[in-house]
Amino acid sequence: DPLLYDPGSRWAIGGEAGGHKAIHPELGTFKDFADLLAAAREHGLEVALDVAFQCSPDHPYVKSHPEWFKHRPDGTIHYAENPPKRYEDIYPFDFECEAWESLWDELKSVFDFWIEKGVAIFRVDNPHTKSFRFWEWCIVEIKAAHPEVIFLAEAFTRSKVMAHLAKIGFSQSYTYFTWRNNAWELREYFTELMRPPLCDFYRPNLWPNTPDILHEYLQTGGRPAFAVRLVLAATLGANYGIYGPAFELCERAPLEPGSEEYLNSEKYEIKAWDRDRPDSLRHVIARVNEIRRQHRALQDDRSLVFHEVDNPQLLAYSKRDPTGEDVILTVVNLDPHHRQSGFVTLRLEELGITGSEFQVQDLLGGGRYIWNGPKNYVELAPDLLPAHILLVRRRVHREQDFDYFM
Repeated sequence: DPLLYDPGSRWAIGGEAGGHKAIHPELGTFKDFADLLAAAREHGLEVALDVAFQCSPDHPYVKSHPEWFKHRPDGTIHYAENPPKRYEDIYPFDFECEAWESLWDELKSVFDFWIEKGVAIFRVDNPHTKSFRFWEWCIVEIKAAHPEVIFLAEAFTRSKVMAHLAKIGFSQSYTYFTWRNNAWELREYFTELMRPPLCDFYRPNLWPNTPDILHEYLQTGGRPAFAVRLVLAATLGANYGIYGPAFELCERAPLEPGSEEYLNSEKYEIKAWDRDRPDSLRHVIARVNEIRRQHRALQDDRSLVFHEVDNPQLLAYSKRDPTGEDVILTVVNLDPHHRQSGFVTLRLEELGITGSEFQVQDLLGGGRYIWNGPKNYVELAPDLLPAHILLVRRRVHREQDFDYFM
């Protein structure tokens, strides 16, 4: 990330070398950054830039434009606070200051600067703590000139606030997925996300973990828990992300009991990861992503349908592509500690099944099965693979289907 960080806080942007339009000398040059973008594109990747609109005390803006910040009666700049927390190394912008027009123009120019450098995806840090009117104006202006640009709202806040961010122009938005771990929670929440009117403007992005959030489910569930959350994120939503290699290597030590912070966080230290460790999830992640690329059903949100299961530790749901030809049924064991089994009662009409027998092919673990009617048995062991990602083949061929049958 080419933004500048003060040693005290990852999000206190700026220093003697520059501000939001600079690269710290220890990270490289703009030529290095251009080479990074080119190398990423050679691998079919895009580089997303993290944008945090706030400053460290030694940011150039603090000296050149003190009018853009709130001041105390004694004339000092008011630092950020989220009681009882005090962030004395972070100076927030005052979006409603008397000089708001020049501030807004300058902040928009930050996006213009990096777009000119080749960036088309921006992950905006805590947009809900900034002016909604600014975002609405800024996004409209940028999209008019660069319709390809994507804005990701990194906002874990009230549902209505996240929905409003989507309405004013953010392309994708974070969700409460991280904290939805039981079957009933997932069914209820994703039924809400994928149903009008929310699905008409809100494009959810699912994250099992982030640099700031290590949920208790991952802390206590071991490697199977990471596999469970991977499959859920990748198949419930059309968009998902993971914070890796911490996720790949199933890092799960919290800062302290009851905390969702990582013990050894990359926010505060440079880490060297052994990504070839035998317990890495990298091969499972690669296979899941390959399945997503090959099947349009998993690239859609609105077709999500939940199916009944007689075991509350199992979750079953399906998706279909717009043509109805590509049908994926996913069954997940939500218990990372124990083998779970049960009968899935399928809504056959949602799968396009009209006959009694049909085939399912497990794209994740391998194997093909003949299922009969709506009720079928499933058993999943978390220490092996805690999920089936099943391609539904609607017809079973019999001898009567071939020309030589007379």
